[in-house]
Amino acid sequence: MKKQENRSTFGSRIARTGVTLMVAAVLSACANYAGIHSDKEPAQPQDYATQQSLPADEGRWPASDWADQFGDAQLRALLDEALAGSPTLEQARARIAAASAYSETAKAGTMPRVDASYSYTRQRFSENALVPPPYAGSWQSENKGLLSASYDLDLWGKNREALKSAVSQVQASRADAEAVRLALDTSIARTYNQLARLYALHDIAQSEVDERDKIVRITAGRIANGLDTEVERKTAEADLASSRSALSALDGRIVATRYQLAALVGKGPDRGLSIARPQLGIGDEVRLPGNLPADLVSRRPDIVAARWRVDAMTHDIKEAKAEFYPDINLSASLGLDAFGFGRLLTAASRTVSAGPAIHLPIFDGGALRAQLKDRYAGFDYAVATYDQTLVTALNDVATNLSQIRSTDAQLVDANVAQDAAHSAQRLALTQYRAGLANQLTVLNAETNALASERAVANLKMDRRDQQIALAAALGGGYTDTSADALAAR
Repeated sequence: MKKQENRSTFGSRIARTGVTLMVAAVLSACANYAGIHSDKEPAQPQDYATQQSLPADEGRWPASDWADQFGDAQLRALLDEALAGSPTLEQARARIAAASAYSETAKAGTMPRVDASYSYTRQRFSENALVPPPYAGSWQSENKGLLSASYDLDLWGKNREALKSAVSQVQASRADAEAVRLALDTSIARTYNQLARLYALHDIAQSEVDERDKIVRITAGRIANGLDTEVERKTAEADLASSRSALSALDGRIVATRYQLAALVGKGPDRGLSIARPQLGIGDEVRLPGNLPADLVSRRPDIVAARWRVDAMTHDIKEAKAEFYPDINLSASLGLDAFGFGRLLTAASRTVSAGPAIHLPIFDGGALRAQLKDRYAGFDYAVATYDQTLVTALNDVATNLSQIRSTDAQLVDANVAQDAAHSAQRLALTQYRAGLANQLTVLNAETNALASERAVANLKMDRRDQQIALAAALGGGYTDTSADALAAR
């Protein structure tokens, strides 16, 4: 008896060993992803030297209402109007909705599925086929109702990785939408500042017209006194006409800029005609926040979007690897199937089925390996895109900061030059009236004075434009509030 038990145990061991060897042999013959990999990793902010270009200045990160620092209520109203009705933002919101729908589809793949069905078929059965008498050769009505369920065991995490990838894509789409909103806000603010620049230049051009009209009148008096000739009169009139032409050109540019603002807020051109002259202030003091390179990765929406796409591709690779392993799906159905209605609800009409379905890729012509290579290529591209976005962001901040510092230094000298040029202009005009200077001296002094005014006006507008660009380069008040980002911080 004991010998028989030993033989049975020994036989069971041999059987289990045989099954194991058979499974191992089958798996070894299956498609595999040996040799396919990537050594790419996203760059870290500390990988780039920024200590000299981006010195810590104990400043603050821009808030979401960063445009309010300029004290112009009309600018805030335009930004709110764009947020409510811009087609560009609507496109971004639609992309978020599409990504969310895809994530819901991926989530459904991790859940059991239950379906119910009913069918009615009127059929004549062949007398020479499988159906025996008395149904052979007769017309029958078949009623069939089924309740079925299926569940993918997802032993290798394929469906779970697909869901994680979809969730990361949703996060990337949300960050993209914030990047679009920030770009739109920045474009509106900079275009609005350009409108302020044109008005300032318009004021200078109007002063130029007034001054040259004054010179025409003075020249007429000097001609009457024999101090000037018709040459000076025609010269003064030509200069006046040129100044008026330049003033009209600025009028046209102001209208075109208003139209541009109307388009940015998503309205027709008539909306631009109701935009009043900007009343922009200087704005806040420019000081960089501390820990800038490290915190910037969660403050710039374009960097956040790029990082989420790297994360999504990581899960796509894991999903593709899971395709190489056996896929087991459990299914079961319960229902009623009968000829005619009378017997449908009887116990004899019951139909039940259950069992697993196993799919194992053995030879696919290299399709799975090609798919995995494609995912790795996508991952490498996403990493390179993230790295480039980070480099661009750091350089954006450094460039705008250096431009602001340079403009501040230029303004000091430009203001000195403007004061000196205006003093020279007033002195030359006084001497011209008294007959102590000629017209050329007055025109040269006036030209220098107007040039100095334009230089100061342009530098002030450049300074504000650079300040707007710096706020955008620092993320415009955006912060990644996802769970992963909070855990990292």
